[in-house]
Formats: sequence, C-alpha cells, structure tokens
Amino acid sequence: MSDLAANGTVMAASDEFFADKENLLNPAPATFQPHTFTPKGQQYDGWETRRRFGRAPGHDWVLVRLGSAGIVRSINVDTAHFLGNYPESCSVEGTCASGYPGPDSLKSWFPLVQPSPLKGGSDNVFDVDVPWRVTHVRLNIFPDGGVARLRVFGNVVPDPRDLLDIPFDLVALRNGGTVISSSDGFFSPPSNMLQPGESRFMADGWETARRRSPAHDWATIKLACPAVPVVAEISTKHYRGNSPDRIALSGSPDGKSWSPLLPETKVQPDTDHRFRIKTDQEVSYVRLESHPDGGIARFRLYGKPTSLKPLEDHWTATTP
Repeated sequence: MSDLAANGTVMAASDEFFADKENLLNPAPATFQPHTFTPKGQQYDGWETRRRFGRAPGHDWVLVRLGSAGIVRSINVDTAHFLGNYPESCSVEGTCASGYPGPDSLKSWFPLVQPSPLKGGSDNVFDVDVPWRVTHVRLNIFPDGGVARLRVFGNVVPDPRDLLDIPFDLVALRNGGTVISSSDGFFSPPSNMLQPGESRFMADGWETARRRSPAHDWATIKLACPAVPVVAEISTKHYRGNSPDRIALSGSPDGKSWSPLLPETKVQPDTDHRFRIKTDQEVSYVRLESHPDGGIARFRLYGKPTSLKPLEDHWTATTP
C-alpha cells in the first residue's frame, strides 16, 4: 500500500492558531523541542487549533487533497508529542471529485472512519472498509487540539482519462505502479523509487544491505497497465559510495516468463541515467536488477499503453 496523502495538499482548516495545518503531511516523523516558545506559546510540529471547548460550538476540521487518488485501507491520526492538548476523538470523511475543485466546491462526503476516541502521544490507526475511490479527505477533531501527522494508506486508482493516448510513467505510484516483490530492502524499501519528484536524500530511494554472496538484488514491479516501454530513467542521486555497479531490466506479460529489455549496463554514482528501450514487446511487469547491490533513488519507465482496460474497469468499479 502507498501513503495516498504523500505529496498532497492541505487545502483548508477551521483554525491553525498554534501550529500550521501544512505540518500534517510532512513526510518526516514529528519532532519536539521543549521550552521553544513563540508569541503564541510552545512550538509544536503538527496542526494545533485554539481551545474551543466551552467557548464556541462545533468542532475543528482540516481538508486534504490526496497526492494520489485511490481506495483507502487505513488511516493513521498521529498525535506524537501532543499529550495535554490532543483531541478527545476524531472522524474522517472522503469524497471523489474530478478536476481541481476548491474547498467550497467539494460535496458528497462519505464516512471513512466513524467518530472514534484518540490517544495522546501515539499512532491512532483505523482500518477502513469503504470500496469507493477517494480524492480528498476531511479530518474532523472533537472538539479541538493538536494532531502531528496524517497518513492515508491505500491502493492507487488513477483516472484513466488522464492517461488516454499519451506516453506516461508506467511504474509511478501515482499512476498505479506497484512493487510486488524484491530481494531486499534493508535500508529503505523499493517503493521509494517510484515516488514523485527528485530524491531528497539517501533514505528516500531503495537501498539494499551489502551483499556477501555471488548474486544480485532485484525488485519486481507491476505496471499501471500493459504497455510497450520506450525509455527507462535510473537515478542514483545521493548514492555516492553505495550505488550499484551495473543495472539490468527485464519485462514480462504475466510475471512468470521474462525477456531482457536492457542488458547489464554500467551506471555511475550520484547520476541521472536515461536509456532507450528497443523492444516491441508488450509487458505488464518489469524486474529491475541492481548488480550486485546498492542504492537506486528513482526509477521511471515511459511508454504508451496498449490497453487501458484494467485501469478503466477498476476506476469504474470504485467510483461512487
């Protein structure tokens, strides 16, 4: 599963007097430095509203546009470091909207998490059993308080209309690419390679343990849909003393029988590489090999889909 909220946007909130709403989607764990005061009080790494209970009716809320639309499977309302000032409870709603509506245009909200008690200074993980595709979520806190991070885990479901008749990145998480297996992910998981944007630091890519046997590491990825790949981009950004010596790429229509797409090829540390793929083979899976081991920051695979039907069927079945 992916964090669907990653690279999303905090669009609006009822209040953010003590701590900014944008902190909710910070990919790093929340931190706390005691006795760090601003004119508004102790500084917190999260979203914190002013005291509402007994002063004003209602409750506080925050609205998030997900970085990747999809089926939500679980939600973590993390109250790290909020101990005497966390909300008593919360609920989460979702909606599915086309295009880029503003906060006031979002309608047809449905429940993802029913009103539930929260613990302070803790992960609060809620399983979600809702079959609908979600593009935006609204976190309601009762009645007020602080939340450090919001994580929305699930399966990406892109809108196939956005991908029709154009080449696109077939392995990107936001397009529905999925790592289904790998040899190793000791330092960081292979799904990191498929994230949007450039790698920010070493742990933001896929890095394996040091190999002490005469084999190599690999990751198998299911493409967003069947396609003929044209260009592969392999970045070893930030991996200077620990990049692979060589990489290779294979493709498969079924995840069982494999054919070479790119032979074993020398790569350089801390470098963006681009390789043209010479094939007319339709593939649904690729296997990226790291010889013998090391770190890969980003992996992109561009091509034109041969069929969007898997995406269309999934999108139709999951759109309210």
